[in-house]
Amino acid sequence: MNLKKYFIRALHRLQKGPGYTYKELLVWYCDNTNTHGPKRIIKEGPKKKLIWFFLTLLFASLVFWQWGILINTYLSYNVTSSLSIGFKTMKFPAVTVCNANPFKYSEVKHLLKELDRLIEVALERILQPTPGNSSENASPPLNLELWHQIPLVLIDEHDKDNPVIVDIFESNQTALGNQTAGGNQTAADNQTAADNQTAADNQTAADNQTAAGNQTAAPPAQANTTSEEKKYKLAVKLCSHQGSDNCTYRNFTSAAQAVTEWYILQSTSILSKVPLQERIRMGYQAEDMILACLYGAEPCNYKNFTQIYHPDHGNCYIFNWGMDEEALNSSNPGAEFGLKLILDISQQDYIPYLSSAAGARLMLHQQKSFPFLKDQGIYAMAGTETSIGVLVDELERMGYPYSDCTMNGSDVPVKNLYSQYNTSYSIQACLRSCFQNHMIEICGCGHYMFPLPERVNYCNNEDYPGWAYCYSSLRSSIRHRQICIDSCKETCNDTQYKMTISMADWPSEASEDWIFHILSYERDMSTNVTLDRNGIIKLNIYFQEYNYRTISESAATTIVWLLSSLGGQFGFWMGGSVLCLIEFGEIIIDALWITIINVISWCKGLKQKRVQARYPDAPPTVSELVEAHTNLGFQHEDTDALPRDEVLPPEPGTPPPNYDSLRVQPLEVLGPDSDAE
Repeated sequence: MNLKKYFIRALHRLQKGPGYTYKELLVWYCDNTNTHGPKRIIKEGPKKKLIWFFLTLLFASLVFWQWGILINTYLSYNVTSSLSIGFKTMKFPAVTVCNANPFKYSEVKHLLKELDRLIEVALERILQPTPGNSSENASPPLNLELWHQIPLVLIDEHDKDNPVIVDIFESNQTALGNQTAGGNQTAADNQTAADNQTAADNQTAADNQTAAGNQTAAPPAQANTTSEEKKYKLAVKLCSHQGSDNCTYRNFTSAAQAVTEWYILQSTSILSKVPLQERIRMGYQAEDMILACLYGAEPCNYKNFTQIYHPDHGNCYIFNWGMDEEALNSSNPGAEFGLKLILDISQQDYIPYLSSAAGARLMLHQQKSFPFLKDQGIYAMAGTETSIGVLVDELERMGYPYSDCTMNGSDVPVKNLYSQYNTSYSIQACLRSCFQNHMIEICGCGHYMFPLPERVNYCNNEDYPGWAYCYSSLRSSIRHRQICIDSCKETCNDTQYKMTISMADWPSEASEDWIFHILSYERDMSTNVTLDRNGIIKLNIYFQEYNYRTISESAATTIVWLLSSLGGQFGFWMGGSVLCLIEFGEIIIDALWITIINVISWCKGLKQKRVQARYPDAPPTVSELVEAHTNLGFQHEDTDALPRDEVLPPEPGTPPPNYDSLRVQPLEVLGPDSDAE
């Protein structure tokens, strides 16, 4: 109870001065505030009061509107980019070199033998050879089981509404009906088309048939080539499982593209079952590929390169990767202080249907980062000297909340499958890891071109017959692609290498004889020339200059900018300052105390009303209370009401006191012993 009284007294002490009502508080604020406008409302006449009231309300609304815009601009966290140029000794970039061909054909020929025979016969049928020139007659029977897993077909789109599909190794052709296949074809209705396909006249049934499952017949073959034949297009047929009607057809504008895509899918299935160490052995070895190396004035060799296996290019070799030793610095700009390489790509040992480009694939990147040559690599052509001048751009992005970048990928929800190489995070690694995770989740196996998590197998035609259909659907899915884009983040700090490339023929005709003799002797210890212009590449990689550019981000709006802008708007429209805001906060606190006091008073009044409800009659007076407590022993009883024999004896009583001090006497009557003295 004492605490309640103390609290109420404290509220009253806090709330003294402005008043105990809202009206008094508002009048006091308008009369004492330093903000322009409110004073004029209470001091001017009735008309001017109305004018100043609307002006104050208008400008206050403008202030709050401008404040809203400024705060929204600040919370958008915009950035500005600044470019600065510096000069320093820089680390030489990591250089990754690969052969455009992933494996030596002599090493993998036994694995791809049946596949090569299939594509050779298919090309003969596509090109419509003359009767009797087909290689099928003199060769062993074809393994059509491999073909039927992912077949190539010819599509006649002369009639757009009812295109006709011709299987290269089947004697019948089908017309696509009402069911959609691949978005631009429809499911096949079995229909013979004798007018579009003819059989070879000089081939007998015994020549063409080896078994019921291996029966073959030529696709449309006509003696005279007409414009009508151009309506056929080669496509890859992908089905969810063998013999299923749920198929899609991947069309290509050129048969060369279709053959390459088909061969990659088939070879991926075959090579995915080969152990990693065997694949490394079948690739190009460093001592065979790197013929000469020179960094600045210091000689180097293949032992200064780190070997990694890249699914697209086989064995790749990285110079100055920085995994086991410190990264090398470049002492001076210019070609004589850079890296010089002579490579042998052995073009004569290329896989004919897998690699249509010849040369070396190379990439410049940061130390301890994985090289994604398919995205950022460049080709160096055989028989040339390629000079690459390098300029460095350093990117510095601001982190959250200004941009959605990451420092090391720890806050990215995608598991980085490339962490097994102990490399740093990159958005390319994240996107490929995300795709591989979706591939494993949806298709049940991983793609050969990406790393695998634990306890997961690569896809192949035998164990996962519909993997190619699943992979094609997933690769063309915009939804899954967008999920990966939203999940992955750019790195906050990045270094980019801008390259200026120039080429010249190398060696020249005058010097090629002695150069090839020396290089052949150094490689094979042979006096015979074993190298030629089609397999030799020379590379020069160097810094053009030591000037580097730094592109950094900074906050476009800071808290200082926000406070100054808010104060500027407040001062311009209403002549206010920070003290005016403090005054406004003070009146809010005073209004809050008044509200609390009023609530307490209301609660107290409510409590009194509840007490009055318990006693509906009027409260007793003082005389009634005194009479209720009077001693009945001092009251005179009516003796006449009792019989004579029952008259009570007189009760002793105490008469009221008779004090002279209770009597009022004049002062002169009082004696010397009175209290007045």
